[in-house]
Parts: sequence; C-alpha cells; structure tokens
Amino acid sequence: MAKSRETYSKKENEKKKHKKRQDKAYRSDQRKAGKEEGKSFEDMIAYVDEDGNLTSTRPDPSKVKKVKKEDIEIGVPKREKADVIRKGKVSFFDDSKGFGFIIDKETEERIFVHINSLEGPIKENDKVTFEIEKGPKGPIAVNVQLVG
Repeated sequence: MAKSRETYSKKENEKKKHKKRQDKAYRSDQRKAGKEEGKSFEDMIAYVDEDGNLTSTRPDPSKVKKVKKEDIEIGVPKREKADVIRKGKVSFFDDSKGFGFIIDKETEERIFVHINSLEGPIKENDKVTFEIEKGPKGPIAVNVQLVG
C-alpha cells in the first residue's frame, strides 16, 4: 500500500492559508459594514491649523495667515545673489579635479569653490575676493578673483 504524500508541514501550511483567507474575508466584511454612505462634503474636508497640523475643525479666522501664490516655492529654491564681496585665502585647489576650498578671512569658514566660478587661474595660498551663494550642500564661492 502506498504511503500518503501529505506531510505534517503541508497540512500546517494549508491550515495557515485557510486561516489567512478567513481573516481577510472577515476584515473585508467589517470594512463594508462600517462604511458610511452619504458623507457630506463638510465631513470630508480637513483643515490646517496655525501650527501646520491637520484638523477637522475650522481654524480661528483671526489666526489665519494670507499667503501669496508667488511666495510658494515647489522644488529647489532659487539661488540667492550675494552683495557682499569677501576676502579670503585659497587653502586647497586641485586643477585636475576642478574644485577647492577658500578660507574666509572674517569667519575662518571653509567655502567650496568650483573651477567654473573662477575669473582667472588660482593656486594654493593665493589671496582672493569672492561672493557667497547658497548651494545645494552649503555655501559656494562665486566670482572668485585673484587679489593683485
């Protein structure tokens, strides 16, 4: 007589699958039973309070801030032009890689400089003037000129 091909682990797996199907059907029935038909438009609206949190109650009109659509920025903010010309010293510059760093004379801060921002050739320990712009990873030196 042939031995049964069903093993203990196969029976257990079938029981688990059957239990999962039952649980899923039960949850589906619960969602359908709890579904509220005919919700009004006002019940579906969510408001943002003065702290930026979502709420179902209408905010206080005295605390509402007016925002111009021109002030809303989506994506990366535009670069801001700097008006102040700063002085500094080139601490490192690699011509082959095309970048380096300048130490600001006032703040002693290291500022990244790219070869495209140079007005002329520079090398280490040169004194330069430059402007600072905000870059995606921090301040960037632009319009870098060698001090003669």
